[in-house]
Amino acid sequence: MESGPAIETTTPSARQQAVLDAVLGLMVEAGDQLTMDAVARRASCSKETLYKWFRDRDGLLTATVQWQASRVRAGRFEARALDVATLSESLRDFATTWLEVISSSASIALNRIAIGDAASRKSNLGSIVLANGRFAIGDRLKPLLEAGREAGLLAFDDSETAFRTFFGLVGRDVQIRLLLGDAIDFDAATIRRDAASAVEQFLALYGQPQRQQLPLR
Repeated sequence: MESGPAIETTTPSARQQAVLDAVLGLMVEAGDQLTMDAVARRASCSKETLYKWFRDRDGLLTATVQWQASRVRAGRFEARALDVATLSESLRDFATTWLEVISSSASIALNRIAIGDAASRKSNLGSIVLANGRFAIGDRLKPLLEAGREAGLLAFDDSETAFRTFFGLVGRDVQIRLLLGDAIDFDAATIRRDAASAVEQFLALYGQPQRQQLPLR
């Protein structure tokens, strides 16, 4: 199953956000037994409203993945005024929010279902998660990496390769262990520490030595 492009959407309304949170809650409780009827009951809305907002089940799943992935942020930065402190802070924001998302029960359930559906070709959820999760998040962070290169703070030839390196330093084996049921104690302090460590390691690999004058923490 090939992954399609991420679908750009506007920020969902508060009512729509409640529906998307209901979808995530149902995934945690019921696995892949997700129907439009169940979502309508959980979210206290009509099926007609769901179809009006999201078109069909794939549209609802796409919006749900996008809503979950929107929690991963790379911080705010001004490319023309980027310095090592701002770059480090923005990378830590990304790493922290990504670790928070992947360690949540909603994301674990969502990814488990997506993996199963991709293997069985039961639905398009696998390609939806890939396009609107991993690929969309990469597109969100690469401008920061490229701005860092333009500012002389980073040195790399290919932004996708640099992103994969950073992604690997942040995630390590955490996500696969969570998906396989390992009870990792991932509290807020641990996440912040791991995020800072990943940024430090990334800058050791790609940072320009003469620019690294400020502490990372």
